[in-house]
Parts: sequence; structure tokens; C-alpha cells
Amino acid sequence: MVEGKWTLGLESTAHTLSFGLVDPNGIPYASKSASVRPDEGGIHPRKAAEHHSEHVGRILQEILETQDLTIQDIGLMAFSQGPGLAPCLRAGAAAARSVASLRNIPLIGVNHCVAHIEIGRQQCGCVDPVLLYASGGNTQIIARLEGRYRVLGETLDIGIGNMLDKFARVHGIPFPGGPVIEKLANNWVEEHPDCSLVDYSLPYVVQGMDLAFSGLLTAAVNMVSRGAPLEAVCWSLQEHAFAACIEVAERALAHTGKDELLLGGGVACNERLRNMSEIMCQERGGKSFVPAKMYCIDNGTMIARLGWLEWQSGRETSIIESGINQNLRTDDTPIVWA
Repeated sequence: MVEGKWTLGLESTAHTLSFGLVDPNGIPYASKSASVRPDEGGIHPRKAAEHHSEHVGRILQEILETQDLTIQDIGLMAFSQGPGLAPCLRAGAAAARSVASLRNIPLIGVNHCVAHIEIGRQQCGCVDPVLLYASGGNTQIIARLEGRYRVLGETLDIGIGNMLDKFARVHGIPFPGGPVIEKLANNWVEEHPDCSLVDYSLPYVVQGMDLAFSGLLTAAVNMVSRGAPLEAVCWSLQEHAFAACIEVAERALAHTGKDELLLGGGVACNERLRNMSEIMCQERGGKSFVPAKMYCIDNGTMIARLGWLEWQSGRETSIIESGINQNLRTDDTPIVWA
């Protein structure tokens, strides 16, 4: 990277295309994004990739204009290499290679999951946290050990965000369903402050250090079909799913001896999950951290930040090595910068 140049990050793992910037000193700036919003159903990978390809030029120009930059000011190009939806990843990788080739600058393919951790650490100032990573496609409990971010527990079937979106879809709620479920749950709590979870009990999804959400989803859908109020089931669904995540996170804190919990991923925008995390950490004398919501959802800035960190540590991705890896694991990436 040329001295004094900026790092450009490109995120395209799923429904969101996003460019973000990190300045020459590694300071991140807000992203510019475009997201697929299907009228019905979920995300179609091919259509999402077409959306990304269609909007990539416009979003690139918008992010440069936010800091009064031109493409000549970019000295490093970072992109999400995985995990994610293959067509979407390919669209982003192709665009990133084009920018790097056009500018003749280094290219770095980064791990999307690790990027969530690093932007959270940078934004919140935590040093060595356990991460509760709760997103559409992933639910993992992660901690750094011996140069890797180790997965201590994870979903055995679907991600928590995917589960919430599927529940929403069944009941006519458009994508993304999580924010609407949160709103309906809040409405129920305000109208029924004395209601007990026993009235709307659902399966508990902890299996050792792992989680499973498909059975919880089925039970919640069946509960509504039997006549339970949708708002009540939304509330119960959140309470059961989030309590399970927080339980496993607390167990990870105890196992590792760490005292910092960091939330990341799009579901970390949910205020109830944030509240549960704070309560648990306070009770055990730890600290709960969560970045601003714009850094919880998928964003190009976190990709730029991780790319900058890896470049500072001497890493670069050749064109030959820049193929996507939709099954890239959190613990596949060596952590040499922290």
C-alpha cells in the first residue's frame, strides 16, 4: 500500500453490498450500502448477486464522495472472501479484483466473521473478549486462543437471524423479519407486563455449548397456528432464543476466564439481546460491549478495517488466491495482529 493512502473494503456476503473506508491510520468511517429487499420470500442468491453487480459503481462513488476522495486515494483493496452466498461473494470478489487491477494496488481477501470481531474491538475498546456472533447465517460463541479465534459453540442447524426471518415469513412479515418481531414483542410486553413465559413456553435450544433453532422455530409456528397471539409468540421466541445464546456465552466466559463479552452480527441490533447481555455480565462482574448498530449489520467498513490490520501484519492476497470460500470458518484465519 502506498504511504498515506486509504483502505477500501467491499462487503457482499449476502443481501447487502457495502463499501467502507479506513484512513491511513486505521481509523474507520461509515459505510455506504445497498441491500436487497424482496417483496416476498427470502434472499435469492443469484438475484442478490445481480443486484450487487448493478449497484457496485454507484455505491463506490458514494463512499468516495463521503470523504472527498477519488479512486486515486485508495492504496489497498479488501473484500469478503467468505463465508457467505457463493454468487454474492463472487460478485464482490470480481469488483474488488477490478479495483485492485485498475489501481495496481494490493488486494486482501478477509474472513467476514473475523471482520465482525475486529470492528467491534476497535469501536468498543475491548481487548480480549468472548464474542457472541449472532447474525442471519451464523450463531457462534468465539474466543481467541493460541493465534486463532476458536469456535467454542455454535448453531447445529440454522443461524438465529435466519430462524427469525423464517418465522416472520410464515406470518407475512417481509424481510428482514427480526426488527418487526422485536417491535411486536415489545408491544406485547407493554400491554401484558405480568405475563409469564410459562403461558407461552417453547423448547429450550442449548445442547452443551451448542445451539439449535429449527425445533424452536417449528414450535413457535405451531403455537400461533393453534391460536396464540402473534405478539406473544414473538416475545416468547425472542426470550427463549436469546436466553440460550446468553447462557452459552456465560459458560464461555467461565471456561476461558475472560471478563469481556462482545456482541456482533445483525441480531446484535436487538435491544432485548443487548439488555440480557448487560444483565448477565453485571451479575458476574464482567463487561458487555456492543458496537453501534451500523457496525453490527454487514458493512464494508469492517472489511476495510480487517484488511488494514492484515496488511499491517504483512499479508496480501494474490489474484490466484483470491477465489471465494463460501464455507470459510472463523477459526481458519491466523490472528497475527493482536
